[in-house]
Amino acid sequence: MATLPTQTLLFQQPRSLPSFSHFTPLSTLFSSFSSVGVKLKSSFSSVGVKLKKKQSAHLVVRASTTTYESNEAISEILGDVGIFTAAGEPVLFKDLWDQKEGMAVVALLRHFGCPCCWEFASALKDSKSRFDSAGVKLIAVGVGTPNKARMLAERGVSESQAACLYNRLPFPLDCLYCDPDRKAYDVLGLYYGFGRTFFNPASAKVLSRFNTLREAVKNYTIEATPDDRSSVLQQGGMFVFKGKQLLYSRKDEGTGDHAPLSEILDICCTYPA
Repeated sequence: MATLPTQTLLFQQPRSLPSFSHFTPLSTLFSSFSSVGVKLKSSFSSVGVKLKKKQSAHLVVRASTTTYESNEAISEILGDVGIFTAAGEPVLFKDLWDQKEGMAVVALLRHFGCPCCWEFASALKDSKSRFDSAGVKLIAVGVGTPNKARMLAERGVSESQAACLYNRLPFPLDCLYCDPDRKAYDVLGLYYGFGRTFFNPASAKVLSRFNTLREAVKNYTIEATPDDRSSVLQQGGMFVFKGKQLLYSRKDEGTGDHAPLSEILDICCTYPA
């Protein structure tokens, strides 16, 4: 496995956006999704709203990687980052799991209005019982306010779907957290930008998950998108901690480029809590 030095994680994300008034590139990227239905197609195109122009900063270009090397420095810095529960209560990262021996899988979603994140949340929920059996705490963080997080948690399944075996959402509220200012994303050096979000080749991976994506967004609402539309350019990542030791890190290269959960579960079995 490649080693990820501390310095590759500790840098700020760009907050500037290209000079444009609106965009609808996801409708192009997912043009083959013609049979998904009007709701999914309109949700993608609705992201094409005017974005706020932010102050410029340097661009992050480092690739995603994995590490099993002890790296407590990043945990120390991340530990002091303040986020919110889905109920709106403030909490620090270091209070989310036992910092001595506890094990946690920390999944950073893009934002609560991202259809691909609804699909990933479904997969995480399906795996939660296995994480629980291994004594591992599942922590999912998304960009947005608590009310946006609750839309993901509560609207994930309709009443008609609730009786079906394919009941993938709603997502458990006690595992769901909000980072409206993207503080944790900055600390972890996750990718941000127009090209990363809409035109990175890694984004095409979602095409192979057409059926699960379509199922996950049956009750989707574009209202879960952050009010600050520049947040739709944020990418996510996956991190596994044992106490303060960073066992695994992966930055999503593009939209829908999620860490393989089989990899994460293998790590949880290799380093039991």
